[in-house]
Amino acid sequence: MAKKKKKHSHGVRKELPEKFVERMTALFGLSRFREIEKTFVGRPTTFRINRLKASSTEVIPFLSSHGFKVQKIAWYPDAYVLLNKSKRELTECHIYAEGKIYIQSLASMVPPLVLEPKSGDRVLDLTAAPGSKTSQITALMGRHGELVANDKNKIRFFKLKHNMELLGVTDESPEWQFTLRMEHGAQLSREYTDYFDKILLDAPCSAEARFDTTDPKSFGYWSERKIKEMAYTQRILLRAAWHMLRPGGVLVYSTCTFAPEENEVQVQKFLDRTPDASVEPIVLDIPRAPIVHAFKALTFRDDVRTHALRILPTPQIEGFFVVKIKKLS
Repeated sequence: MAKKKKKHSHGVRKELPEKFVERMTALFGLSRFREIEKTFVGRPTTFRINRLKASSTEVIPFLSSHGFKVQKIAWYPDAYVLLNKSKRELTECHIYAEGKIYIQSLASMVPPLVLEPKSGDRVLDLTAAPGSKTSQITALMGRHGELVANDKNKIRFFKLKHNMELLGVTDESPEWQFTLRMEHGAQLSREYTDYFDKILLDAPCSAEARFDTTDPKSFGYWSERKIKEMAYTQRILLRAAWHMLRPGGVLVYSTCTFAPEENEVQVQKFLDRTPDASVEPIVLDIPRAPIVHAFKALTFRDDVRTHALRILPTPQIEGFFVVKIKKLS
């Protein structure tokens, strides 16, 4: 007997886990959570011009001539929102196939901007796949310096490799050293001690900011146990990253989740046991959600509350947590 096709619930909103709603209400208050809840839907297609291969003077006129309407993002001149047509139609354009644009969520573009990689820096993208931020870092460096991109998952690693080749990251030049690695962060840290000027740890997380109430699979895995598992992994990766960062260097830690255990709690516990760490202010004109001041029995340090960044989710951008930590000399 032929199997019946599963019916999809696309467009039909489903209830979020009750415990998740309770936690979010406790963190942000009922009124603010109701506003955040409205953003748990599919967002418009957003993309970044890949400065390694193209410029806005080439890309935007091309899109306009083919009927695409786009909106420029004020806080990042390379970022755009697609206002009409579909993601599929955009991917069918030759500028996409040639790697001149890259489809990327707006929130995902923030951590590399906070990291501020410069020409000549030694940089590590510790959990890099599929390479959105890796290629953005490369563009910000002008493909001048050294960049190591690592991901331990074999399937994701080869997706990363493909994207880096397409986007021009792997192109050789005397001024550019790019290395792909497939290692656990703790293993990689045995090879590099006090080495990198800048490290991005966009950590694996419970991904609460990517919930979509029309897609139950996006939150079906959620549990407080999952949060604890993610927090444990993040803690290991943070220690590994710190070991590889040189004195005076900068580490940017980010997640796409709301859970304090993976954000403020994670950072505060790291700072409490790392006396040579200093939280730096993040100067970026972007909608912000309030940093949580306390969670359960823990009241957060002033530097965590004033310097960490929580991106306020909107219909265009998902929630994100970003913190910038400097290793004192």
